[in-house]
Amino acid sequence: FEGRNIRADYNGVSVMSMYLPSGTNMDRLEFKLNYMAEIQDYINALRITIPNLVVCGDYNICHEAIDIHNPKMKNVSGFLPVEREWIGNFIESGLTDSFRYLNPEKVEYSWWSYRANARANNKGWRLDYAMVTKPLQEKIKRAVILTEAKHSDHCPILLELEN
Repeated sequence: FEGRNIRADYNGVSVMSMYLPSGTNMDRLEFKLNYMAEIQDYINALRITIPNLVVCGDYNICHEAIDIHNPKMKNVSGFLPVEREWIGNFIESGLTDSFRYLNPEKVEYSWWSYRANARANNKGWRLDYAMVTKPLQEKIKRAVILTEAKHSDHCPILLELEN
């Protein structure tokens, strides 16, 4: 109801851009958790008819400690154990985190708070992902975070697939 997803189909590949809600308070966290369950069901059903799927966007979740400047922030929305478990299960359901697939050790972020000069000090979070279904995994050519682009508190991510 909040207009958080858009999908376009291109020659056998469906690309979805989504925005998972943030969980800034308990009401919003419950909303986020419900939304995450619904999006998982939607993706599972979609993959039956469209096996080549790209699910990119702002997930508002850091998956691993490498994805956040301070992994001790376990009680902060975006790095809560329940959120991290969901994104881990999302990946395990048959998706690949394209950036981490090509860059298993690289520390880069896609979001920085506007507070405390976070971007200048690179105190960021990797909240933006381009996930691909398994049939597309071997077609990942490039997956980068465009950290030099400074248009908002997020920077763009790029996924290039072999045609």
